[in-house]
Order: sequence, then structure tokens, then C-alpha cells
Amino acid sequence: MSSPMTPGFADPVLGAQSSFRAMLHALSHPGRIVALPDVPQAPAPLGPAMAALALALCDADTPLWHDGGAAVADWLRFHTGAPLAPAHAARFLAATSAPPALAGLALGSDEAPQDGATLLLQVSALEAAAGWSLSGPGIETTTALRVSGAPLGFVAERAALGALFPRGLDIMLCAGRHIVGLPRTTIIREER
Repeated sequence: MSSPMTPGFADPVLGAQSSFRAMLHALSHPGRIVALPDVPQAPAPLGPAMAALALALCDADTPLWHDGGAAVADWLRFHTGAPLAPAHAARFLAATSAPPALAGLALGSDEAPQDGATLLLQVSALEAAAGWSLSGPGIETTTALRVSGAPLGFVAERAALGALFPRGLDIMLCAGRHIVGLPRTTIIREER
């Protein structure tokens, strides 16, 4: 017997709008930790922030890849209608552990960079502290961000995509009910 379907947002329209606005704020201010005002109850291992962004971003026209298992697939399909796709063909990717190789994801083209995928990456914790040093558009000088639970080699793998600009992908780090935006223009350096 399967477990009952957990609800999405209490108010689907307001929940999706507030999550989308929070995501835009996070992408406009890379490295800033933004709290989501409304998060749904999602099946494990899908965290609250990742679940909220998936509900706000995905619909029947947005191919989605995830690594959350059958309960997560059922929940996402029920609440978003998004078709599941292999990683290389997905517009949105919800990685609750290590993501697929970044270079193998949809990166857009020089003529249509907006066709690059958006990666939602679940991490353990986000802190405004030394760890990563971020710079680029939307950051006055540099911003410090400590990310716990990022995959090993993630910063180097993402840096390798810089040579492809304007192609690339945007990344949303998700921890609990908090998010951090990393647009493709943000430069990340690991502090030693």
C-alpha cells in the first residue's frame, strides 16, 4: 500500500508566485541566502526549498530530471505534470545528491543561451561565511558563502563551463527552506 500524497503549496498560486519572486531575488544577488516564505511538504529526499522551486518552475511543458526515487517522481508528476526526461534533455534538474556531469546538461547555444538548463542542487547548509568567494554581475566586490554538502569537485566542474559563455546553466542551491542563486556569470573561487 502506497503512502498518501503530501500536499503542495497551501495556496498554489501565491506559493508559486512567492517562490518564483524569491528565486529571482536570489539570482539577482548571487550568494545571498534567501528564505522561502512558503514551502510544501514533499517526500524525502526532496527538501522543502527544492520542492517549492520545482512547483514554481515546472509544468507540463518543462522536461524534468530528478534523482529522488519513485515517491518523488509521483509527487512531482502529480503537482506539476512535468514530463520526466534524461538529464541531457531536461530543462530543470532536481539533484538531491551529486548531479550528473554538468558539461553533459543542456547548456543552450550561442544563439539561444536561454535554452540552458537550471540545476536545483540540494546541499546540507548555506552560511554567509568564508568557504567560497563569489564575484561577478550582481555582486559589488565579493561575497563569502559556505556551502556544506556540495559534491566533491563541483566548483572546478562548474568553472570549466565558463569558457562556453554565453552558454551554460544557472544553479539554485537549496538547503532547508533557503536558497542561493548562482547564475552562469558568477565566478566561484574556493578559499583555502
